[in-house]
Amino acid sequence: MERRSVIGIASADAMEALGAACARGGRRGQCLYLHGPLAAGKTTFARGYVRALGHRGAVKSPTFTLVESYVLAAASVHHFDLYRLADAEELEFIGIEEYLEGGADVLVEWAERGTGVLPPATIDIDIGIVSSGREVALESHDDRGLEIVSSILKAFKSDG
Repeated sequence: MERRSVIGIASADAMEALGAACARGGRRGQCLYLHGPLAAGKTTFARGYVRALGHRGAVKSPTFTLVESYVLAAASVHHFDLYRLADAEELEFIGIEEYLEGGADVLVEWAERGTGVLPPATIDIDIGIVSSGREVALESHDDRGLEIVSSILKAFKSDG
């Protein structure tokens, strides 16, 4: 299987479905980097991911809070948005190590701003804006990532 796959996403609902498929396809403790310009759908992806694991409330962007955590029956998820981070070392001041302990899933928007402090990604998810909606490139970095991407591709193939 290829380490990089691309999926077309036509709507916000489809982006949430992609996030949900990623949550269902993975084992707990994965780290996902979400790349893309402002308003590309990174938080929409995260919403689908967190809701697939059982969260029923709002899922908001952690742009101003830096992190939103969800402790659910199926898993704990920490959703980071590093857009406003001035220096990667700031993550150490907020206790990043504590968020990474215990096998929680970690979703990181603007991960490039945490280089050198963040753990390696299981999958890089690069969301591009195209005329038909979004184009999402999924790049796995290990066997676990390959399993997740394979699961996602099967879920989207069966839907369409």
